[in-house]
Amino acid sequence: MLKKLLATLALGLCLGGTASADTNIKFTLGWKTQGSDAPFLLALQKGYFKAEGLNVTIDQGEGSAATVTRIMSGAYDAGFGDINAIIQNAATRPGDVPVMVYQLWNKPPFAIVSKKATNIATPADLVGKKLGGAQGTPTTRLVTVLGTLNKVDMTKVAIENMGPNLQEPMLIKGDIDGALVFNITSWFNLINNRQDPAKDYNWLLFGDFGLDLYSNGMMVSQKLIRENPAAVSGLVRAVNKAAVEIGGDPAAGLKAVLAYDNLAKEELERARMIFSYEHLIVSPEVARLGLGDVDDARLARSIGIVVEGYQLTATPKPDQIFTRQFLPPAADRKLAYKTN
Repeated sequence: MLKKLLATLALGLCLGGTASADTNIKFTLGWKTQGSDAPFLLALQKGYFKAEGLNVTIDQGEGSAATVTRIMSGAYDAGFGDINAIIQNAATRPGDVPVMVYQLWNKPPFAIVSKKATNIATPADLVGKKLGGAQGTPTTRLVTVLGTLNKVDMTKVAIENMGPNLQEPMLIKGDIDGALVFNITSWFNLINNRQDPAKDYNWLLFGDFGLDLYSNGMMVSQKLIRENPAAVSGLVRAVNKAAVEIGGDPAAGLKAVLAYDNLAKEELERARMIFSYEHLIVSPEVARLGLGDVDDARLARSIGIVVEGYQLTATPKPDQIFTRQFLPPAADRKLAYKTN
């Protein structure tokens, strides 16, 4: 269905040009303002959206998976959210689910964090341990798949359900051996709890042990693709321009974050922005394909992992989940990241 939709838009896209000056776009972030939102906020602050004929309103979010449901409800046209939530919803509501048009986080943030003294370094080390996870999150739902892929008897791993706000405090107290988290969130939660996440904690990354999933990126509604493909192209160009710019000038990204939310903690969000680039964005695949794109075989494999982990009754096709039709040329998406 999506393939046919995109095919009918090809001629219009070839004609080029920007969206009309009065094109309003409602955009939702994945969570409260964070440094990792910098590409979207820089595009807003520097007028890159406006240059594309777009009047973009950016609201804070309620979770990277909630971005998908917000767009499906019709309340938003686009947003920053998790591609795995697209896969979930595409299995049951393929006509309503948004489409990923710019894959920003090339590596998944799904991780098990534990005190180094607990000696959890590989999936095999989980046997006999107690983990704390927030119900329904990708990390919690996929930990059984992680165990299966790595031949771990998950019946010997205890998983306690808890609110996400309790995970780091219970880990610090020793009430659990490990927490099922997003590394970009938990790392800074630990810092806020006066912990040293690098020195005192191990990070078992799902992507290092067979679950090389994609994660957050920019998605848009099928309605926007159908009715205003030029606006989609403009959104992607603007965000890509900002993402590339931040790679060479992180200070510009931080300035945009603070301009959007003057209550954001400057040093913390600067560190989070750098973390997002160095741990989630920069990768050999991005060096090969450029920002925003995916490897087709990897995406198909990722869909299979999510179908298994969430026990979906249907397997969505890759072209229902992602399209590269709106991406700028690869040369414009090359990221020259300066280590900070």
